[in-house]
Amino acid sequence: MITRYSRPDAVAIWSQETKYKIWFEIEAHAATKMAELGVIPKESAEAIWANGKDATFDADRIDEIERTTKHDVIAFLTHVAEIVGEEARFLHQGMTSSDVLDTCFAVQLARSTDLLLGGVDRVLAALETRAKEHKYTPTVGRSHGIHAEPVTFGLKLAGYHAEFQRAKRRLITAREEIATCAISGAVGTFANVDPAVEQYVADQMGLAVEPVSTQVIPRDRHAAYFAALGVVASSVERLAVEIRHLQRTEVLEAEEFFDKGQKGSSAMPHKRNPILTENLTGLARLVRSAVTPAMENVALWHERDISHSSVERGIGPDATIHLDFALHRLAGVIERLNVYPENMQKNLDRLGGLVFSQRVMLALTQAGVSREDAYAAVQENAMKVWRGEGAFIDFLKADARVTLPHDELEALFDLGYHTKNVDVIFERVFGA
Repeated sequence: MITRYSRPDAVAIWSQETKYKIWFEIEAHAATKMAELGVIPKESAEAIWANGKDATFDADRIDEIERTTKHDVIAFLTHVAEIVGEEARFLHQGMTSSDVLDTCFAVQLARSTDLLLGGVDRVLAALETRAKEHKYTPTVGRSHGIHAEPVTFGLKLAGYHAEFQRAKRRLITAREEIATCAISGAVGTFANVDPAVEQYVADQMGLAVEPVSTQVIPRDRHAAYFAALGVVASSVERLAVEIRHLQRTEVLEAEEFFDKGQKGSSAMPHKRNPILTENLTGLARLVRSAVTPAMENVALWHERDISHSSVERGIGPDATIHLDFALHRLAGVIERLNVYPENMQKNLDRLGGLVFSQRVMLALTQAGVSREDAYAAVQENAMKVWRGEGAFIDFLKADARVTLPHDELEALFDLGYHTKNVDVIFERVFGA
């Protein structure tokens, strides 16, 4: 993660300060419940909270201790003892390091997902606004990058809105699956810590209880989580790539907003490049790069090992921070997107009506011509237009195989025919 592609709120979740605060809360909540159960003195649990809740944990000091202990949680607990005093001996009773690490990781991922959901909501709002603005703005629909049939720009954006609705549901599901707490002790048997402690900590930290933690929270949860992030990143890229295509000089149907004073090239002063959406393509690759390592983390040795640990210390912050940044950058691009309806119409008309070829073919079949003969007649005349030999409608009128009256033939070149169900699709996407 680098500052250039990060937002402060997302970075703060993964700071050392935040991590150690969460670690303390987990330990202190566990102590509170243990005191209630009579495992430790009530006054000791109260002293732990009183002395530690407003403390600033010194990351440099913890690092110094860890250079000797070679164990981050022990180093943290040693430092907490320096702050809390002798009552700290009642911390971590019956717990294991993974109880702290995994529960903290769940909290950080859940909080990060809340930010991601906020980013998706902003993308959805921007798409809805621009889709309704261009609900009936005609443009050419393309397949394989080639002109196909007419659509509207609003319909194109509505399709992305539907996709990000799915993205939101995926993130909600991912958050629910990842937000689990494990306070079960060595090998997860609760031999030295009461299950009630786990439930209490889970409630206090806004998590669910992990049914069977085997000392660590099973990593299939994390694999599913990062896979969900990867899918959302791919949705970001799909829209970004479309905008990049639309900004190509030969197309220029839409483009990123170009601010006053902005420069497009150090060498060519005329350039207006789609740099933001190109960044989004790159960021999507970074987010997806977390998916395979997360999958490989699922298979741990016996009850646990720590082969997943180094991976998650990287992919946790990197994937969530990059996706958070990407979602807000994408929303900004859509909110300020320059749209050029006149260029859309010009491109739509570029092939001189070839985009209506299917309707002509279908009309011929309705008039009694076989589908094979109708296809051949329409295609042969269309190829003449591709070669620049003339106008499609003129070739059709001159072809004896095209048995339709000329006025009926001309009526088939009606743009409104292709947009008659826009309202139906919009209601599916945005509601009544």
